[in-house]
Amino acid sequence: MLDIKRVRDNFEEVKRMLLTRNEDLGNLDNFENLDTKRRELISKTEVLKAERNKVSEQISVMKRNKEDATEVIARMREVGDEIKALDAELNGIEEEFKDIMMRLPNIPHESVPVGTEEDDNVEEYTWGTVPTFDFETKAHWDIAKELDIVDFERGAKVTGSRFLFYKGLGARLERALLNFMMDLHSDQHGYTEMLPPQIVNRDSLTGTGQLPKFEEDVFKLVREEDEMDYYLIPTAEVPVTNYYRDEILSADMLPQAFSAYSANFRSEAGSAGRDTRGLIRQHQFNKVELVRFVKPEESYEQLEILTGHAEKVLQLLGLPYRKLKMCTADLGFTAAKKYDLEVWIPAQNMYREISSCSNFEDFQARRANIRFRREAGAKPEFVHTLNGSGLAIGRTVAAILENYQQEDGSVVIPDVLRPYMGGIEIIAPK
Repeated sequence: MLDIKRVRDNFEEVKRMLLTRNEDLGNLDNFENLDTKRRELISKTEVLKAERNKVSEQISVMKRNKEDATEVIARMREVGDEIKALDAELNGIEEEFKDIMMRLPNIPHESVPVGTEEDDNVEEYTWGTVPTFDFETKAHWDIAKELDIVDFERGAKVTGSRFLFYKGLGARLERALLNFMMDLHSDQHGYTEMLPPQIVNRDSLTGTGQLPKFEEDVFKLVREEDEMDYYLIPTAEVPVTNYYRDEILSADMLPQAFSAYSANFRSEAGSAGRDTRGLIRQHQFNKVELVRFVKPEESYEQLEILTGHAEKVLQLLGLPYRKLKMCTADLGFTAAKKYDLEVWIPAQNMYREISSCSNFEDFQARRANIRFRREAGAKPEFVHTLNGSGLAIGRTVAAILENYQQEDGSVVIPDVLRPYMGGIEIIAPK
């Protein structure tokens, strides 16, 4: 969440910056009224509590002196009732105030281009050569079906639409990509490997910003005997970022870098009719996630480093891509700055997102209460958190199938993956 002091002291400026985002700002206009009323109630309560303490001392003195304290005791009861009523009113305002703050998006960094739609995103550069084919190319779902390596129909039968089975060399390819990405990030990029829980509680989703605003996008697990809400994770960002929730780190622990593999579960509530075929938008998919905890003054340098690590995966796989700097309208709720990496998909003749790399500054750390001390005894400060996909595996499979397809229906395996495929160089029709 945002720093309440920053919002209070610079309300019009903060509001102006937030209005550049394509986000519902909810009840922001009520912020100042609520904040004023909240401080007035706190002031009144403090005055009454001071009076109550004074009256209590007066009653003690009167009783010691054997004086009649009936009227004073009655007044103390009146003050107590007033304090109780003000506390109840204050609690209601605090809840409303907290709800406003929890639903406000992050403030865009000054380097983020202002825009109103995705067409206002800025292309930083492209990498690689878009392949040309002297035969009619096929979409990855047709290639996968003809090679008998992905079964969409039986996935839908067993679970529902947008679920699937990988099988045979398709399952091997998915596993090869997972192992390749995790080895690259741990061995060459210095990330600590993690295998996180794939079920989290409400506090964890609140900490990374999915709740309360985007509850319809996540899968909730309901058991009547459970007192706590549980959810399937939409990304490993959630459990890994919350690894340090409610903790104070020492400065020498930073930066911390974790790479994590997980299955991810998303309801895709806002994507009706989009990418209903293929591997681009599934309800369950595998992904390798990169998460970093850093000092505030280092976070934008660290964003470039993290994004470069995600790019390295695409480069080693030989997949053409472009890097976009996202405009204010396309940042998403939690990011202060974000890059998207989009891989070339020949059948669609366009680039498609395969990784988002974001700097959240202290937005998540405030929600999850993750802090650090620069030295012993120093006042704790909020860390900055970053994350990026390194990469979404299903979309990587789709890109390989389409970019490496051959006229005879086979698919060439990128060189870097062949050791993970047991030396297999090509997936050919049976």
